[in-house]
Amino acid sequence: MPMQFSSQEILETIDMVQMANLDIRTITMGVSLRDCAHPDLKTAATKAYDKICRLAGGLVRVGEQIEHEYGVPIINKRISVTPVALVAEASASDEYVVFAQALDRAAQEVGVNFLGGYSALVHKGATRGDNALLASIPQALSNTERVCSSVNIGTTRAGINMDAVAQMGRIVCETAQLTARQDGLGCAKLVVFCNAVEDNPFMAGAFHGIGEPEVVINVGVSGPGVVLAAIEREPRADFGQLASVIKRTAFKVTRMGELVGRAASEKLGVPFGIVDLSLAPTPAQGDSVARILEVMGLERVGTHGSTAALALLNDAVKKGGAMASSHVGGLSGAFIPVSEDAAMIDAAIEGAITFDKLEAMTCVCSVGLDMIAVPGDTTAETIAAIIADEAAIGMINRKTTAVRIIPAPGKKVGDMVEFGGLLGRAPVMALHPWSSKAFVARGGRIPAPLQALNN
Repeated sequence: MPMQFSSQEILETIDMVQMANLDIRTITMGVSLRDCAHPDLKTAATKAYDKICRLAGGLVRVGEQIEHEYGVPIINKRISVTPVALVAEASASDEYVVFAQALDRAAQEVGVNFLGGYSALVHKGATRGDNALLASIPQALSNTERVCSSVNIGTTRAGINMDAVAQMGRIVCETAQLTARQDGLGCAKLVVFCNAVEDNPFMAGAFHGIGEPEVVINVGVSGPGVVLAAIEREPRADFGQLASVIKRTAFKVTRMGELVGRAASEKLGVPFGIVDLSLAPTPAQGDSVARILEVMGLERVGTHGSTAALALLNDAVKKGGAMASSHVGGLSGAFIPVSEDAAMIDAAIEGAITFDKLEAMTCVCSVGLDMIAVPGDTTAETIAAIIADEAAIGMINRKTTAVRIIPAPGKKVGDMVEFGGLLGRAPVMALHPWSSKAFVARGGRIPAPLQALNN
């Protein structure tokens, strides 16, 4: 049944687009590559390239048509695929970079800016294919432009695979060195997850889960500017009233996202999956999650009260989205990437927000430590310990957490790194000087918590 909109809703949407930076952040086509497995890796890579080009060849064109028809900007058109480790391990070869390069060519051919799914799921252990993919990540990300990688190292049900955590610390450092001329840009395309979801449309962590259909359209909606404008209109609202304002705004944004997703689904002849209502900031003025928290009454994000403000925001966004659609999924909440949020960048430069405060805030928001630049001489063990801390938050609280961290080669605390575009810029933030080496070296698996025993 077609979605019905009142004239008031249409006028409100036009106002949100024109005055408050409302956009569809991404329409992401998920594509299963399970039928591309082959004993010869080059053949498997060719089959993957052909299938992506066949199914996603019209994605960009359809996105542009919808932008024109509805007047709503669609910033990114993207693709997610089955975790490559599951597909490539059918071959005898361990040279998985060949597969990554085929995915990169496919992304370029169909015109998308990112393709996610160069991924492995190793939360309880690794197969030969998983190990081969992990070993290839630094070369794959330094030799491709559009391929994104993610690794799931823990779940509430399985615990945390600390051997994989230690390996990811080394992989992050190696990836940074191989992309040193770009301030470690390869690490911006690499996410380490706990409790990864199968239908996330946002990069760099998107992959097409094994429970997903052959092909699907998922939509990521973002509206920090819309929420900001709504809160600014209610300067005297108490917290209960403020939550209601945010819920109503999230409801409207989610409705618009589902409309676009269903339109894309119909035009492409592909099932509609989910709407991910995540407040994902950009470096543009007026498109900041941190600024929303400041308008709530904080002099600067990072000060005392920031975690409580973010908790209110994240919860209200989820509630509003859930009321608007039966197909809300993905991550759906608020992102706090340092380099991609103008007010967050300012707070980090001024020292108002610290690494430890960012970690505390990840307890109550979507995902985790995101797009944070740290000194280039940060050790692999320190990176691994940071990943373990963030995974522990996700495991205990039964939520998705992640780390996307950039040890910027040659940079020290206070220096700036420049990534450009939606990835933005960020100051290099300080970490604790004390070592976690002996802790990380213990290896093994941190057991699942009692919360896992809920059957």
